[in-house]
Amino acid sequence: MNAFIEQLFFSISVTGPIFIMLALGVVLKSNGLIDEKFTEGGSRLVFNVTLPALLFLSVVKADLQQAGHFQLIAFALIGNMILFGLFELLCGTMIKKRSDLGVVVQGAFRANTGIIGLAYAANAYGEEGLVIGSLYVAAITVLYNILAVITLTRHSETNTQLNIRHLLHSIIRNPLIISILIAIPISYLHIELPNILLQSGRYFADMTLPLALLCTGASLDFRQLKQESTSANVAGFSRLVIAPTLLTITGYLFGFRSVELGIIFLMSAAPTAAASYVMAHSMGANAKLAANIIALTTIASTFTCSLGITLLNMWTK
Repeated sequence: MNAFIEQLFFSISVTGPIFIMLALGVVLKSNGLIDEKFTEGGSRLVFNVTLPALLFLSVVKADLQQAGHFQLIAFALIGNMILFGLFELLCGTMIKKRSDLGVVVQGAFRANTGIIGLAYAANAYGEEGLVIGSLYVAAITVLYNILAVITLTRHSETNTQLNIRHLLHSIIRNPLIISILIAIPISYLHIELPNILLQSGRYFADMTLPLALLCTGASLDFRQLKQESTSANVAGFSRLVIAPTLLTITGYLFGFRSVELGIIFLMSAAPTAAASYVMAHSMGANAKLAANIIALTTIASTFTCSLGITLLNMWTK
């Protein structure tokens, strides 16, 4: 019992700060200190500047010649592709409304790795978790964009064709992907960057997670939670329970331990990414359902992730 309580306190130390920052975003918005313009501007700043800076600096400092990192990335890519196929089958049998199906599948597999997943990793494992988590985010961001377009196109009521050109264009212009692609050769070749550039970049990087979490909390629409939705519940259970359980157990069977296994769990236990709403809206899918799934999983993930960390630490000891 003492061991369980000890691990529970550790898990709360990981998820607690994220929950507080999300709650603070809600409170600041309700008091008028944060408004829609701040949230929209802050979110754009995070996506286009501060998060790319964080990922860039994390990769630049990483030792990319460690084979374990590439094994983890390969596992993440293959595992999430298999998970995507599983959710396509599972949700296809449970969701009858065609316009909801693609949104539910996207909500189930597309985790918020770039913000909340990275925050979990940094709180749990410090700088090492941030470095490994950044590599994980870099690889998975490309995959998420591809799979989201595929599922939303497949289940569209208008039967739109998959636009490969548009998909490639969106991937190539993604600031997160660009920052990683620039950082990889610099890190691999051990190129020394000017200290003034690194310090300036660190200023941007340090504001990423606090600003992102505040904006995420401020953008939550609790009115969405009042709408009873079987579709949202299916997506939420898939995202917060099925995905982390399957990926973590499989990762353990494949030999991942310690930080790597923890990263697999924390990234897969993150809530549905806010980008899923933007993607659903732009492709004419059920954007209200996408917002419902984001709100539901964001709030519930702090509890499911805390429990998961506790069980994982007890199981692997």
